[in-house]
Amino acid sequence: MCLSTAYKNEMEEANAIMENVMTVECLQGKVILTDLFGRKTEVEGSLKKASLTDGYVIIDVA
Repeated sequence: MCLSTAYKNEMEEANAIMENVMTVECLQGKVILTDLFGRKTEVEGSLKKASLTDGYVIIDVA
């Protein structure tokens, strides 16, 4: 199972939004993250990059 950490703008620890992300959805200018436990976080922005093998998601936030 590949779980990821989501970050705002850059992959830096201070920019981490959520760990153990298992799904990423893009809908109407928002990125919706769901973690292993079913918790959801909505972030206004767009998907910049995701690497499932390296375990990260970067979201472009204005």
